[in-house]
Amino acid sequence: MGISAQKNFARTYPASKNVRLQLTNRTGTVTVEGWDKEEISISAFMEAPAANIEPRSLSGTIDINLVKDNQGRNEVGNVNFLIKVPFSSSVDIETRMGNLNVSNVRGGLVRAHISSEGDITLTNINADNVAAENVIGDIFFDGTIASSGNYRFTSTRGNINLRIPFNSSFRLIATAPSTRNISLGDFANSGMRFGDGRRVVGQNGDGSATISVTNQRGSISFIRR
Repeated sequence: MGISAQKNFARTYPASKNVRLQLTNRTGTVTVEGWDKEEISISAFMEAPAANIEPRSLSGTIDINLVKDNQGRNEVGNVNFLIKVPFSSSVDIETRMGNLNVSNVRGGLVRAHISSEGDITLTNINADNVAAENVIGDIFFDGTIASSGNYRFTSTRGNINLRIPFNSSFRLIATAPSTRNISLGDFANSGMRFGDGRRVVGQNGDGSATISVTNQRGSISFIRR
């Protein structure tokens, strides 16, 4: 049942350890935190005019889609989510505008997508597949690089900072066509080719994982974890 009159929304769902959270917001901040419980706790703080929120629980997936739930409504206030999920969850979140934060998650997938403006902060992430994309805003990733994992970070304007263990093994393609501002820090080695500065290609360790970073008009930096 939709809830449109109240300003706060809270609901808890039982969840398996490897549940998938799928969330599509319109505007507002989304914070997802891993915790040591086999349940998902959803809290939403709504600005007027309050959005309809109708979560769906479907065979191992909790799906929240505010775009679908509020079709035909021109005016919907920001919705700020705080969601707690089992540590081993997969997290797939997107919004049109607003910050996305994910921390302490070690499931198969972490995906964060902002179709216009907002920062993405991924902290203490241990996932095989990570994708973070925005247009305007910073991207920060702090986590491990799994063997054979796939990691993709894309922005048009902002700073991308990746904090990963020094012993990570990966193939890298990093592209910063406008700024040529790519800093590998401790990961600069003979296996990395800088070319004209717009692009760095190479590998660290045995190159088992893939890291692809593209920033059209911003910087790319690697930091030793």
